Amino acid sequence: MKVVSKIVIFIFLLFPQLFFPQQNHSAFEKEIIAKSKKIMGESNFNKARYSFLQKEWDSTLVYSMKQLSIGNQSKEIENFCHFFRGFSFKEKKILKESKKEFTSISKDFEFFNHSKMLLGQIVLEEKKFKEAINYFQEIEKLHEDKLLGIKKSSVKHNLGLCYLHLKEFKKAEYYLLESIKLEEKQNNSSILVGSYGDIATLYYDQYKDNLAIPYFEKAYNLSKKVKNYQLKQNAALNMAVVEKNRNHFAKALTYREEYDQWKDSLNNQNKIWEVAELEKQFAIKQKQKEVGLLQAENKIKMAERNGLFYSSIVLLLLLGTAVYFYREKIKTNKIILTQKETLDELNDTKDTLFSIVSHDLRSSVNAMKTSNTKLRENLATKNLDELDSLLHQNSAIANGTYNLLDNLLHWALLQTKQSFFEVTSMRLYFIVELMAYNYLPLISEKNLVFENSVSKKDIVFADQESLKIILRNFLDNAIKFSKQNGILKIYTQNTNEEYCELIIEDNGIGMSENTRTSFLKETTLMSKKENAEIIGTGLGMQLCKSMIQKNNGKLDIESELGKGTKIIVSLAKKYHNGQY
Repeated sequence: MKVVSKIVIFIFLLFPQLFFPQQNHSAFEKEIIAKSKKIMGESNFNKARYSFLQKEWDSTLVYSMKQLSIGNQSKEIENFCHFFRGFSFKEKKILKESKKEFTSISKDFEFFNHSKMLLGQIVLEEKKFKEAINYFQEIEKLHEDKLLGIKKSSVKHNLGLCYLHLKEFKKAEYYLLESIKLEEKQNNSSILVGSYGDIATLYYDQYKDNLAIPYFEKAYNLSKKVKNYQLKQNAALNMAVVEKNRNHFAKALTYREEYDQWKDSLNNQNKIWEVAELEKQFAIKQKQKEVGLLQAENKIKMAERNGLFYSSIVLLLLLGTAVYFYREKIKTNKIILTQKETLDELNDTKDTLFSIVSHDLRSSVNAMKTSNTKLRENLATKNLDELDSLLHQNSAIANGTYNLLDNLLHWALLQTKQSFFEVTSMRLYFIVELMAYNYLPLISEKNLVFENSVSKKDIVFADQESLKIILRNFLDNAIKFSKQNGILKIYTQNTNEEYCELIIEDNGIGMSENTRTSFLKETTLMSKKENAEIIGTGLGMQLCKSMIQKNNGKLDIESELGKGTKIIVSLAKKYHNGQY
């Protein structure tokens, strides 16, 4: 019975409830807009607020830091910037930095109570349950008009989770039941599934099966009405555990099979949604082109009928009209030819995408399936060393597949001319620091010595989002091809008045001269992999080359086998009248 209890707690108690549910974000956003609209004339602050409302956390961090670096500004602006940054760091799971930002907010800030609520959630995730209780109890005592979007039900639910972790079952039961009463009035099915599961866990942990099982069943039945695959998966797994411990093995097997189905559905949904979206956009554009062709054909037929009509009036008008419509026909044919060429390019793009998806994505998924089979076999024999190796292998495959899909999306947007570029001035140091921060776990895993020596004074003109994609791909490659205990450096050189050279240098395996020159060739074809064990298609390099060119920059590579690689990205320093 004790083992079963631990399994259920693991599924339902990993994460606290947010203080506002997803569908009610608009109420919180309205409060943010209402309280901050009086701040006018601050460009970086307005961009930070817009990015925050759009849930673009990286952009929020960049613009809020730019605003804070100005100095000599009001305390209200500083409080908002610290709040935006703390919230963004929390969403990116960088909890230490998030706590640092929230604790920098003054008590007279309108959203100070939200900061305390968020700090409570952070320490709850860090398993500091008594500290979390102090934060939540402060919020619980507040009057309704001071909550500004914080849900009382979430506060009580989080208190119940803290007491449940501390094994104070009476208090946990009180708060969890109170939160369920409030949530049932709100009629939020997704939140109720988790709440029923948590109260069931409370009873199950005390061996009160007669009280726990009805709540497990409620959670399972309600999960059928929600679209969240994760909730469906958790509810089915808990019913499988319950039925197994009741010796109802046939029912347990049925629930277990349902759990596996939802798990597969969740994985498939995450992997193919981007490709499906691309296919949908392509189909729409193809239909639009067909409509355009039909309209052009109708226009030609109408012109010909008009020509015959006017030809019966006078021979001179017939000649003039014939010449006119002949010229119009030539123009129309040119339009049709141009449309055909564009359609051919789109078809080539589609074929390339299908080729990549059918080969590399299928290969990585097949590798994942094979690894999972080995994982199950070693799980049965409890071979922990092999399990650890297989889990790391699965993580590498998943990361490689995600990067492939992300690069596919951006590459397709470039090819179909749907990408949006906004060239602005920016300090290179902060962009590099932000992107490098996301790769600290991978750097630490390989025990690399990392150094960001980019000068804080270096300013370039480029599109921020495409620059982040370029840095992400080159950083990812530098880490991937670095040796254990290697060195990874990022720095700048200013040997040219027009360009600032950003250099990503590693002392990894390097590349041959043929590979180096092929990467620098002006081509739209994919580069072939020299190492079949590394997940990738060369698409990332082609994407970076296209984006560097679109930012009016330059790319150079210095490399030697066994001695490492230097990626040199030259970015414009000046921008005048729409020209770099």
